[in-house]
Amino acid sequence: MAIVLFRVDDRLVHGQVVIGWGRPMSVDHVVLVDDTVATSPWEQDLYRMAAPDGLRVTFASTVEGIAGLPGWAQAADRTLLLTGDLDTMVALREAHPALVPRINLGGIHHQPGRVEKLPYLYLGPAEVAALERLRHAGASVAAQDLPTAPAVALDDLL
Repeated sequence: MAIVLFRVDDRLVHGQVVIGWGRPMSVDHVVLVDDTVATSPWEQDLYRMAAPDGLRVTFASTVEGIAGLPGWAQAADRTLLLTGDLDTMVALREAHPALVPRINLGGIHHQPGRVEKLPYLYLGPAEVAALERLRHAGASVAAQDLPTAPAVALDDLL
């Protein structure tokens, strides 16, 4: 599979994604599926600046992500697919369960109503419900901020 990592990180494209994950996994393409960023040229420019030379970045809405996922999964590029929230990842998984087998929780940060589970992972009722949907659908979900850190299984988070 050409998609080497499915990651949820509300900071989107940043150093931990492109350097911390991208380099060790030899990623040459990042697909950012986010409805807001997909319609904002200046935000796209901002995120492109965070990517090192040679790393291609594609922006897609959720609908475009669902449509594009089979092609990205078959492409020769080593791709990291990134969403800023769990609902978007759930939509991708539900549309293509076989193409989204494992999901990495890399950064869901503090907001009112969320409880700290890990220093980089805060979950509220909406996030827990989304994670339960993923678990019920058979997805493998773990939290891991960097590839050198131990993964924390979903059962240990809920």
